[in-house]
Amino acid sequence: LVDAAQSLVEAGIQHGDSLMAVALETKLAASGRKGMAQGGAFAMWCGGDRIVTWGHQRHGGDSSAFHDQLRRVQHVQATRGAFAAILADGSVVSWGDPICGGDSSGVEERLRGVQQIQASECAFAAILADG
Repeated sequence: LVDAAQSLVEAGIQHGDSLMAVALETKLAASGRKGMAQGGAFAMWCGGDRIVTWGHQRHGGDSSAFHDQLRRVQHVQATRGAFAAILADGSVVSWGDPICGGDSSGVEERLRGVQQIQASECAFAAILADG
């Protein structure tokens, strides 16, 4: 199946057809610090098309406002209070505490062709395809 959103019927799979499943590695990123009184959050993704977050809302535990944008996730990094995800098209979505990098709207147009994201305690840095 190429499109994970398709049902088996929609993909043309019929009774008697053989299928092989590939289990993809689940990846997890965590925001917050040990001993932090306000708590942290987690982001888990597997296969790139679905990301699940939980934990402290301010630290990225609620990504529901970005649900439609978080498709074809390639990589996620976390600061102590936010997450940033690279999508398959090289764009970036960030959420969580704006003080910790959770709001990249001010540089959104510059975040194209992103190859890699690195995180510090409260900031993200993007490495672009054009250097």
